[in-house]
Amino acid sequence: MYKLVKPDPSKNLINDKGLRSDGRRPDELRSIKLQVGVLDNADGSAYIEQGKNKIIAGVYGPREIHPKHLIISDRAAIRCRYRMAPFSTDERKHPAPSRREVEISKVIREALEPSVLSEYYPRTVIDIFIEALQCDGGTRCASIVAASLALADAGIPLKELVSSCSVGKVKGHVIVDLYDLEDKYGEADLPIALMPNHNLVTLIQMDGKLSKEEFDKAFNMALEGCRKIRNLQNDALKRKYKLESDTENSKDSKEEVK
Repeated sequence: MYKLVKPDPSKNLINDKGLRSDGRRPDELRSIKLQVGVLDNADGSAYIEQGKNKIIAGVYGPREIHPKHLIISDRAAIRCRYRMAPFSTDERKHPAPSRREVEISKVIREALEPSVLSEYYPRTVIDIFIEALQCDGGTRCASIVAASLALADAGIPLKELVSSCSVGKVKGHVIVDLYDLEDKYGEADLPIALMPNHNLVTLIQMDGKLSKEEFDKAFNMALEGCRKIRNLQNDALKRKYKLESDTENSKDSKEEVK
C-alpha cells in the first residue's frame, strides 16, 4: 500500500532568486485591465481583471429609498452588495450569501463612503452591486477599485477615486498584490484602501502577524501599489470619455455632410 502525499503549495511560493510562483517580483502587481461603462442598464459601471480575478460593479442612484425607515435626512445612504458567482471558485460556491460576503460588502461600503459627497443627495440611496465572476485572491481590493470607477461613471460627485491594494508575507518575504495561493498559505495579509490626493487611508485590515519593521515596509508597499492603481483608474476614465467625445464628433461630422 502506498499513501499518496499531496504536495505542499507553500514550499514553491517563492524561489531562491526571490521570484514568486507566478514569476513576479515581490513588489510587482499582477496585470490589471480596467474598463468603464460596461453595463447599459446601470447608472454607472466598471469591470476589472486583476490577474485571474474578473469582477464587475454596477451603481444605481441616487434614487428614492425603500423602505422609508432607512432614510437619512442630511445625506444619501450608501448600500453595497458583494457576491461571488457559484462558478467563481474551484469548488462550486453555494448561491446563498455567505457570512464572508456580508462582511466584505460592509468593508467595501465603509472604504468608499469617505470619498462620496453624499450630502448632495439627502433622503436618497446609492446602491452598489458587485459580482465576482472569477476569484483568485484580493477580491475585496479589486472590488473597491471597480466600484469607485462605477461611482464616477454614474456621475456621483466624489472627493476623489479610491484605490486599493493588498500586501502580505510569504516565507518571510513581504510581497504586494497576493493571489489565491499566497493568500491561503502566506503568513500575513494586509489589504489597504487609499484616497491618494487626500493621503487618507479608508481601509486597513490585517490577518496574521508582522513585526513592526515588516508592517512599516508592507504598509509603504501597499500605498505605492494603490498609487499605481490610481493612475490606471484615471486612464480608464479618460479612455471612456475620449471614446464618447470621438463618437459625438463623428456624429456631428456626418450631420454636416448631410
